[in-house]
Amino acid sequence: MKKIVLATFFLCSAFFFSQKNMSYVRISYGSICCGTPSTKPVMDYLKKFEKSNQLKAFEILEQSGLGREGEFTLYIGTDKLGKKQKMTFRKGLQSVITLQNKNRKQDRDGTVDYDPEVTVYKSDLTGIKNLTIYKK
Repeated sequence: MKKIVLATFFLCSAFFFSQKNMSYVRISYGSICCGTPSTKPVMDYLKKFEKSNQLKAFEILEQSGLGREGEFTLYIGTDKLGKKQKMTFRKGLQSVITLQNKNRKQDRDGTVDYDPEVTVYKSDLTGIKNLTIYKK
């Protein structure tokens, strides 16, 4: 009986604690006149990173309806990454987004905003409306 109670406790606590501290990076897509920029460069980077590090697919959440021209924000889960992988991931993501913003048409294309120092937690996302799972 004691073993059953201990096993149940460990399983429940593992599930409880694993759901509590989920962390995400935030990428915002803004518009200037003609819609938001493409998510293709970021999605390509994510797929490449997953493949090179032999990871399962990232959890990606989308907050839509942020403006008249389709502005939205993506939240990418980073809990499954180790400390070194997180640093590499954030640096690579920053370079992809910087390159995308650099190559845009200044008077027409929207911008992609990303701050590698900002971490959003699951508790921050609970009050957000229009939050759905992003379909690649």
